[in-house]
Amino acid sequence: MITMAQRIEELRTEKGLSRPALSAALGFPKTAAEKFETGRATPTAEQQKKMADFFGVSLFYLKGESNDKTRQETWMDGDFVDDDEPVRPAPKRAVRPAPQPKSGGGDQGTVFGSLLRTPAFQEMVRETVLEVLRSPEGQELLSRTVRRELDRR
Repeated sequence: MITMAQRIEELRTEKGLSRPALSAALGFPKTAAEKFETGRATPTAEQQKKMADFFGVSLFYLKGESNDKTRQETWMDGDFVDDDEPVRPAPKRAVRPAPQPKSGGGDQGTVFGSLLRTPAFQEMVRETVLEVLRSPEGQELLSRTVRRELDRR
């Protein structure tokens, strides 16, 4: 797994910047980029956001949590209709019951199904969703969704 320090160095070299030049471009102290890349310091959440914006990548990519450079607002916007377009209801589809496992039933489903039922996994998903919703991107997503719903009424 790639670390945030490695990712910062990778993005900086892609831009052809020296460490002091990156620090200056971001308005950080002269040695900040060096400390971030060597792991002697960890950027604050605000500094991470500033770097992600500067490099045009998502925070997940900057932190090494994803290999997809796509910014959240880019891929999340794809699920929404422009405010100028009328909202059409989705076509009704027949709902089919989920197939039941053929292995005796109960908790003997797939490995993934078993994982989904563990409290630790459910808590991890809950915390991840809450973290995303607390982010600026998540707040914007919630705001747009609420506005759209209020406009429907």
